[in-house]
Amino acid sequence: MSAETVPSPVVVPPDDRAAEATFDVEPPYVPDHEALAAVEKYDDRFLDRELSWLHFNQRVLDLAEDQSLPLLERARYLAIVTSNLDEFFMVRVAGLKRRIAAGVAVRAASGLMPREVLEQIWRGAGEQMLRHAHVFRDEIVPALTEAGIELLRWDELDREEQKYCKRLFKDRVFPVLTPLAVDPAHPFPYISGLSLNLAVVIRNPKTDKEHFARVKVPPIFTRFVPLGNQRFVPLEDVIAEHLKRLFPGMEVLEAHSFRVTRNEDLEVEEDDAENLLAALEKELLRRRFGPPVRLEVEETISPAVLELLTSELGVTQDEVFRLPGPLDLRGLHGIADLPREELKYAAFVPTTHSRLAEVESAAPVDVFKAARRNDVLLHHPYDSFATSVQRFIEQAAADPHVLAIKQTLYRTSGDSPIIDALVDAAESGKQVLVIVEIKARFDEQANIRWARKLEQAGCHVVYGLVGLKTHCKLSMVVRDEAEGIRRYTHIGTGNYNGKTARSYEDLGLITTNERIGEDVAHLFNNLSGYARNASYDELLVAPDSVRDGLVDQIHQEIAHHRAGRPARIRMKANSVVDEAIIDALYLASQAGVPIQLLVRGICSLRPGVPGLSETIEVRSVLGRFLEHSRVFWFENAGEPQAWIGSADMMHRNLDRRVEVLVRLPGPDNVEAVGRLLDLAFDPDTNAWLLGPDGEWTRNAGGVHLQEALIEGQRRRRSAP
Repeated sequence: MSAETVPSPVVVPPDDRAAEATFDVEPPYVPDHEALAAVEKYDDRFLDRELSWLHFNQRVLDLAEDQSLPLLERARYLAIVTSNLDEFFMVRVAGLKRRIAAGVAVRAASGLMPREVLEQIWRGAGEQMLRHAHVFRDEIVPALTEAGIELLRWDELDREEQKYCKRLFKDRVFPVLTPLAVDPAHPFPYISGLSLNLAVVIRNPKTDKEHFARVKVPPIFTRFVPLGNQRFVPLEDVIAEHLKRLFPGMEVLEAHSFRVTRNEDLEVEEDDAENLLAALEKELLRRRFGPPVRLEVEETISPAVLELLTSELGVTQDEVFRLPGPLDLRGLHGIADLPREELKYAAFVPTTHSRLAEVESAAPVDVFKAARRNDVLLHHPYDSFATSVQRFIEQAAADPHVLAIKQTLYRTSGDSPIIDALVDAAESGKQVLVIVEIKARFDEQANIRWARKLEQAGCHVVYGLVGLKTHCKLSMVVRDEAEGIRRYTHIGTGNYNGKTARSYEDLGLITTNERIGEDVAHLFNNLSGYARNASYDELLVAPDSVRDGLVDQIHQEIAHHRAGRPARIRMKANSVVDEAIIDALYLASQAGVPIQLLVRGICSLRPGVPGLSETIEVRSVLGRFLEHSRVFWFENAGEPQAWIGSADMMHRNLDRRVEVLVRLPGPDNVEAVGRLLDLAFDPDTNAWLLGPDGEWTRNAGGVHLQEALIEGQRRRRSAP
């Protein structure tokens, strides 16, 4: 990387607390050409992001293989691995193929060309899918059988079960099926993405001529058909056994299941809001017809049928994956939901944050009163979303003293109480502004519906800034009080989604801090109007200042370390890909600053490379909750600072999205985040460790981060 591509430091305007802590500190360290050259000489310093993602999914598969985990949770991890791979091929692999086809393929930061990355993906994904299939067949199915849950194939059913399936097929499945023949009068049918299908070969006994037909397995039925006594059979087995009813007078020779993955990423050119809605709705229709990027077939498929499928679908041999059946194990979510609590994680019920809990009354707490007393730093799912963030919005909607509510929505649940509260607020005459990001991947259709509903209720609905996704998580309530107008602000790391808040780990801050409130008010004005304020006191806002602000904070730590003051950097993120931030971390490591990164998914940084990253440790924690929060913690000469927010260290987040990081006010909030990181990086905490070669190894420590946090919550709940 050349010197010109490294962002120049931007000093974040300090508040009074920071000024007291750093009054004797020289300006931030500014790397010279020699320092930059010491980093840039390592040509292979970046791991490939796509291959790093495959390593992440491998860690999820590790959980499915972990015999210490509850059995049904292991089955659920297998379903998650399937879903993860589906999205990876639909978006990332499809993007690589599109760039190659368009002739715009360029070398990645890892030094690999897209074609080279694709070749490694074919190998790595193929090995992963085979391992996934064998874990299901050789480990999970036998263990489930031992526990009294049997996943059977047709030949394993008893006579009564086969009779039951025959009636089920006749009464419910057969009326839905539509066989599609392939001959000169019937072109090869369109195969929708991720649908499960049967490739059927039939023969006319009168002419002895063979024909091909496709039968789609209807997704409206349960993937694994319940037979009673917790015995199940795949739906495609039931259909395959009764194909003669679909082709009367014909002889069924072969039937093989297959599945196609298509390019389902969106390409939308933006203009004004109404045109954007129309363009997006049109693109959603196009998505169903994207080109194939993967073909999964059962390993028993005949060469002739496979050749027909590859020819008609236009896929290469590299894109074909022959697997032991059954295919499409997303249906294991249904098995994992069985009422066998002894085979699942112990029940967990989030509790109300201590600052939002009324000790002497059963009545819901007044969130405004609590926020005026103290900032509330929430940690979901351990702290209840319903009794904190949701209650905050609902209370604001019902409070006659509230004048306005301003909210960003990226993803929300189908029956969202927050949407209902915003509608109620608008109908009661309050000013309601909602920034809706309708291009949230795979949630576009739902977001269009909610945008229309909010508009009809009288909310001011805005679709953000042209060319930028609005990904920040902000809510602001403007309230008329005896002392004057007061702003109440919530800034989080996760979506305003009550369902995912029960399974996603996220942080959020409810505060009346005036400087934060003023910054958020300016940002909402930027998003809804023509204001263009790029300078904030307590926020870092992408695409203007997140990258430069974090690089500046890293350079500050280098300056502290060189001056002999306490210096340390700790970060928690979903992904670490951005080269400028990684190079800044390399500079800090070369200067001797201790650095710890907790990365759930992709990491392009190589830790532990002599002379480059010897002081950097990279860990990954996976478990029953999806680690989703983003934290940036700096020692700051003994007066630590911490930021939380929506931004990952990726190009899309830092350059093409509106993202927000907020500096946590008050030492108690910073200390709380610090304790969380202390536990995550404890040597005894169970985690995966990244090596300089890009490989992850599991440290099977005795402390499980999430279970330890659950136990801490239980102790607080039972304390007198």
